[in-house]
Amino acid sequence: MPTYEADPRFWRDWERLTEVQRSLFLSAVQQMVDDLRSRRRFHPRLRVKGYQGQPGVFEMTWAPDGRALFRYGASPRAGDTHIIWLRVGTHNIFQRP
Repeated sequence: MPTYEADPRFWRDWERLTEVQRSLFLSAVQQMVDDLRSRRRFHPRLRVKGYQGQPGVFEMTWAPDGRALFRYGASPRAGDTHIIWLRVGTHNIFQRP
């Protein structure tokens, strides 16, 4: 089972999301978790890719104008994938990474 933590900026971003946006994000996270559990590639709808200009940071799409930034970290449980959520929101998060 993947583990996670979140940067304080992520939580500030989270507070600005609408309930609909939060629901869409959590649905995308569930797809991501399912993909990590099965050790398969991320579903194409998530469009996970490296974030330009910041090595080790990745971008995930969770809605037409919904993006999240994350990186991998050390899991507290051996063998598990660990995600560190950095930002969540619209394309505006790219203007203030």
